[in-house]
Amino acid sequence: MGIYFNPGNASFRQARNSMIYVDKTELLDYLNRVLSTENKCIAVSHARRFGKSHAAGMIDAYYSLGCDSTELFGDTKIADETKHNNYKKYMNKYNVIHLDISSFWDNYKDNLLEKITEYIYKDFKHDFGNELDYDDSLNYNLIRIYKKTNIQFVIIIDEWDCVIRNSNDSKLVHSYLQFLHSLFKSEESKAYLALAYITGILPIKKIKDESALNNFSEYTMVKSKPITQYYGFTEDEVKVLCKKFDMDFESTKAWYNGYLIDGIHMYNPNSVSMAMLRNDFDSYWKNTSSFASINTFITMNYAGLKDDVLTMLAGGKVKVNTNTFQNDLSIITSRDDALTALIHLGYLGYDAERKESYVPNYEVATTFESALQTGEWKEIAKTISCCDELLYETIDGNAERVAELIELAHDAYTSVLKYNDENSLSCVLTMAYFTAPGYYNIIREMPAGKGFADFAFIPRANAGFRPAMVIELKYNKSADTAIKQIKEKRYHGALSGYSEKILLVGISYDANGAGDKHHSCVIEEVKV
Repeated sequence: MGIYFNPGNASFRQARNSMIYVDKTELLDYLNRVLSTENKCIAVSHARRFGKSHAAGMIDAYYSLGCDSTELFGDTKIADETKHNNYKKYMNKYNVIHLDISSFWDNYKDNLLEKITEYIYKDFKHDFGNELDYDDSLNYNLIRIYKKTNIQFVIIIDEWDCVIRNSNDSKLVHSYLQFLHSLFKSEESKAYLALAYITGILPIKKIKDESALNNFSEYTMVKSKPITQYYGFTEDEVKVLCKKFDMDFESTKAWYNGYLIDGIHMYNPNSVSMAMLRNDFDSYWKNTSSFASINTFITMNYAGLKDDVLTMLAGGKVKVNTNTFQNDLSIITSRDDALTALIHLGYLGYDAERKESYVPNYEVATTFESALQTGEWKEIAKTISCCDELLYETIDGNAERVAELIELAHDAYTSVLKYNDENSLSCVLTMAYFTAPGYYNIIREMPAGKGFADFAFIPRANAGFRPAMVIELKYNKSADTAIKQIKEKRYHGALSGYSEKILLVGISYDANGAGDKHHSCVIEEVKV
């Protein structure tokens, strides 16, 4: 058993022993079907913490000759012989090479390829002694081993794009791509290669005159069929975890759902796992992923990108053309490029049917909140920082302060969200109550009583003391009129089962208001 050549199953064993293990072994069924075919080269580019490395460890354990994984897979989905009667045919039958390029990059930027080959050869020497020519290329020795053993290779490269993303040395990038070409596309590889599995953050970069990886099938945050469900947690998987850990599913959904890939709702597995283990909803992803790229892109403000971001933070969607992006964070030349990059990085969701991007969930929204603390966004960030106060002042019934805070929100967002009707007022209110989705299911135009309530704030299980609320908006009419409409149409009746009291909140915007004051608010409490 080596480190890089024919590794053991320790990674997958650790995953199986963890408090949270979600079975994704049926991915192996798909991989078995493409083994030694023209479709044997797989490139998975998903956002960080979406299960790519977990899958790599599972692939090690399944294919590697360096271990016996019969016990580990015995009770998994792939072992269901009514569906996968040949799963043992491929188990632990292949020579496996597994590389994590990011670890080599951290230590050996100046002699990366030499060190990769050196460490693999150290493992080769343990098994083959002096039978190989260690002065020759890795590709040459792979074909030598294949001819000697008649056993094909499965080659796994984690973070394959680390060099492409981080290096400005065109010679190194060219040499690296030539190295990959020799492994995956050379004439010799047609014989010795059974499967190539590479992972990255971005799709394969389009490099002029380079064809090292154009034989790979790509699976991305935009399009990932037929293996979509094996990266991230599906809604059914999250429901099982919520039941096991006694966590509210609706709250989990609001915090971590929203990635729509090939029509399947996918959850960030790292964030869901952390929430379950800590029994606490929080923004875990921003602590593991750099969001400097958000500032880089949105401050460019290509063709109103800043406005688009605010529209999405307010719950809207914006059109995006994902086809122009060159899969390179250093080459962002348009609004569409910036939005597409944020989709691939996991900071935006993407509706492929409508070709629209959006902020997928509350966790990502708070990541944007953190990223907006600098630069041109300081006024907006300041307004967002008041959102908790606005929510508490509303709950406490301080109508005058609520009107003042909404006035501040109006001043911050009015240049972006045209402020001339009740629909626009709704968008501003969505931003003003930016932090409320952490505790409430907020429904706009909710059917209630004899009509539709502008906003219904339905407390979820984690809402604590926070009551249910109905908010009615009026443009150039009084806040008292809004309260009267709530009562007459009994909008609050639809919320009677959610808390002991319901707040009726009327908010008005008077375009001709005296001085700088355009908003007014009335808050009444109804006992249930």
